[in-house]
Amino acid sequence: MTRDEWRSARLLFSPELSSGELDYAELARPDVLSALRTQPFRGPVRRLRERLALRRGKLELERDLFGPLMHARRAVLGEAAHGAPRILVRVDEFPHCLAADSPDEFGTERYARFHDLLTGAGVPYLAAVLSRIPSKPYDPSADGSRPLDAAEIDYLQTMRSDGVEFATHGFDHRTRHKGNRRHSELVGLGELGLSSLLDRATAQLAEHGLDPKVFVPPYNRFSRGQYDELAGRYDVVCGGPESVGLLGFHRAPLWRGDAVYFPSYAPLYGRAEDAVRAVERLAALEIPVWAQVTLHWGWEAKDSFAGLERALGRLAAFARPWSELLDEVARSRDAVESAPASRLLASPARRRPGYAARSSRVA
Repeated sequence: MTRDEWRSARLLFSPELSSGELDYAELARPDVLSALRTQPFRGPVRRLRERLALRRGKLELERDLFGPLMHARRAVLGEAAHGAPRILVRVDEFPHCLAADSPDEFGTERYARFHDLLTGAGVPYLAAVLSRIPSKPYDPSADGSRPLDAAEIDYLQTMRSDGVEFATHGFDHRTRHKGNRRHSELVGLGELGLSSLLDRATAQLAEHGLDPKVFVPPYNRFSRGQYDELAGRYDVVCGGPESVGLLGFHRAPLWRGDAVYFPSYAPLYGRAEDAVRAVERLAALEIPVWAQVTLHWGWEAKDSFAGLERALGRLAAFARPWSELLDEVARSRDAVESAPASRLLASPARRRPGYAARSSRVA
């Protein structure tokens, strides 16, 4: 197993390894390697095929994303592999990229209602934060942006005091490309351009006391050649449905190079009520893996947050703080040193008593 695969195994089996129920040697088996094998970013033909399959509902989260991970857990743990899903809630974005153009609809006061609903229900979340607010962010020929205003800066501090965790959401969310299917702040930037943009974002957020360990790409798009730069700066690099067209469909969260790649796919990526139904399916199947629910507060505001309010009680039952994942990422970073591959590969694989794939649960 490679360094990435050992680290991913540490993430997948973190509860059992932390408690001492498992020893690293028990993970050295083909079932685990197959589920955690680092897949290359896809070529153009396969990316297109996977993007169409995802859009048409032919890629299923329970089967294609979580199924292989659960197969690996059952191979090692048997019946003890199952449990409650570990749900992480991500919110795109604050301040909203349209806050300068439409402050009544996307300003801080409107966001505060969304935030109060989540925190009041006991739902911890990660907010993707802009460094500057653009004018006409969907128009690559436009220019101009403003720094965060006093109300936005003050509300970031309110969010932090309420336990919200933060991600860097690019710099100003301005797309470099026309057309909804090509919108991206990052794609097309060279190495120096990307480095400069991230340096500026880091400096701006540091002025507000923020030092995010997670990166959420604007429009969920970055190119394959940009991943290493992102991974060198952040512990977790996120993505979404749009990432499939540039990188392919990938299981998550898994280590890739210097960071964990953690895309979020529909229906966990979408409106709160749809996402909660997907969470409840994971709970019914007892799939205890990290799963990312991505909400857009602007979408939830379209019905005055009524759908969000209906979903929050059920979401709160499974939502976990992002700090838990980040702590596990830090521990898994040292997994290779903790469990040398030479020792593990020499250890015989043992199947625990009670191993059986149950037809009522994901295969």
